[in-house]
Amino acid sequence: MEIDQLDREIINLIQLDIPLEPEPYKALAKKLGITEKEILSKLERLINLGAIRRLGGIFDSRKLGYTGTLCGVKAPPEKIEVTAEVINSFSGVTHNYLRDHEYNIWFTLLAKSKDEIEQVLSKIKHRTGIEDIINLPSTRLYKIKVNFNVEEK
Repeated sequence: MEIDQLDREIINLIQLDIPLEPEPYKALAKKLGITEKEILSKLERLINLGAIRRLGGIFDSRKLGYTGTLCGVKAPPEKIEVTAEVINSFSGVTHNYLRDHEYNIWFTLLAKSKDEIEQVLSKIKHRTGIEDIINLPSTRLYKIKVNFNVEEK
C-alpha cells in the first residue's frame, strides 16, 4: 500500500480531531495547508486502498437510550453468505464477523429496548431458518480508544 507523508498526516489527524462544524473537511484541509477538494480526494483514495476502513462518529449508545448485545449464529456453511446478508439488513447491526467456530457468524446489535432486540433476533431466525442464535446482552461498557501513529519508518 503506497501512502505518502500527507496521507500519514491526514490519518493521524482524523483519528483525533475531526471538527464539529458545518464544513469539517475544509477546516482539516486548512490545518494541513491544502484544499478541501484535495483532502476529500485523499480520503477517498485511502478508503479505496483499505488504509481507512471507517470514517464516522462514535457515540455512547447507552446515553442515547439504546441497549446492545453480542450474538453468535450457528450457520451451515452453505448459508453463511445469505445469513450475513439478512443480519446486515437490520439498521441496528453495527459489526458482523465470520469466525472459525461452530458459532461462525458473530454480530453486535443495538436497539431501543431488550424487546426490540428479541424482535430483530426473531426476524433473523425466521428469514434464515436458523434457530441457534446466542444472545449475550452487554452488562458493562468497555470502550477502548486506539490511535495509530502513522509515521514513516
